[in-house]
Parts: sequence; structure tokens; C-alpha cells
Amino acid sequence: MNLAEGVQIVSFGILAAMMLGAAIGVVLLENIVYSAFLLGGVFISIAGIYLLLNADFVAAAQVLIYVGAVNVLILFAIMLVNKRQDFQPLRRGWIRKAATAVVCAGIFALLSTMIVSTPWAISTATPAGDASVVVIGLHFFSDFLLPFELASVLLLMALIGAVVLARREFLPDDEADRAQVEALRLPERPRELVPSGRDETVN
Repeated sequence: MNLAEGVQIVSFGILAAMMLGAAIGVVLLENIVYSAFLLGGVFISIAGIYLLLNADFVAAAQVLIYVGAVNVLILFAIMLVNKRQDFQPLRRGWIRKAATAVVCAGIFALLSTMIVSTPWAISTATPAGDASVVVIGLHFFSDFLLPFELASVLLLMALIGAVVLARREFLPDDEADRAQVEALRLPERPRELVPSGRDETVN
């Protein structure tokens, strides 16, 4: 093992640890804003792994699209939907937790089976090199055009729903809240009527 391979292995270990730690934080943290920021950390770690695989274009697209667009859109949706509601424990909430654990365990088992059964042989195909952008563009606008458009429509619907929910007016329930809302309003300045024909300036 030479120095370059050692650096790649160490870099991969650091990026993998960062990605797993951030992903666990996304799931376990109760503050959804912190979870969204950690999701950006997961995307950045994946972009670093793409760089180790010499996929510079995919790494740049990962940062620009997922971190700069999708993650920011998620943060906007979280901050727009600021619903004032007290926490209420759900009846039989353990059923949802158990179902979630079963689904996660099943997905983990499927991924583990795929990793073990896949022959990870070194590809003998000629690398695209500088023409990788052209190859990705051809596949992107031919084979994967429909999934991309569906994802963009889905994100647009999520943003519109967040704006609609955020535009709901706050209706005070009791007299104290009504008085507080009235206290926050500024009194209007009385308007002075200026007779026509007189050159006066109203300050």
C-alpha cells in the first residue's frame, strides 16, 4: 500500500463516519431544524465520497442540487410551517415506533443482502474521462427525464403547501390574546384635508 491509497482509505473512513453520524442525528434529534442541517452534512459527505471515486461532476451536482436546492427548500418549508400547537402524546404510539423499526430492519436486511451478493469486480470498461459530462447529459435528458420532472413537481408542491399553511391568519382564542394583538398594531395618523386651490404641504 502506497501513500495515495492510505490517504484514500483514511479519507473514506472519515467521510463514512461523518455521513453515518449525521444520518443518525437526523433520525434521533427532536429538533427538526437541527435534523435538516445534519441532512446537509450527509449530502456533503456523500459528495466527498464521489470525489474519492473521481466523479467530480457528480460531486458538484450533489452539492449544488441537494445541498444548495433540496436542503434549503426543506429548511424553508420547516421555517414557514410554524404551527403553534402543544405537544399531545398519541395513544398507542409504540405501534408506530415498532412498525418503523420493522421497516428499517427490512430495508437494512435488503441492502445488506445486495451488498453481499453483488460481485464487486473491477470494471474493465474505458472511463469516459472528460466526456463524462456529455454521457451524463445524454442519459439525463433521455432515460431519466421523467423522474427528474416528477421530483421537481413534487418539490414545488411541497413549497406551495408550506406557503399556504404559513399564510393562515392567527385567530386569538381569548381576550388576553386579542388585547396583545391590538397592542402590536400602530395607530393610524389622522389625515388632514387640504382645500383645493391652496398650495399647502401636509407634514
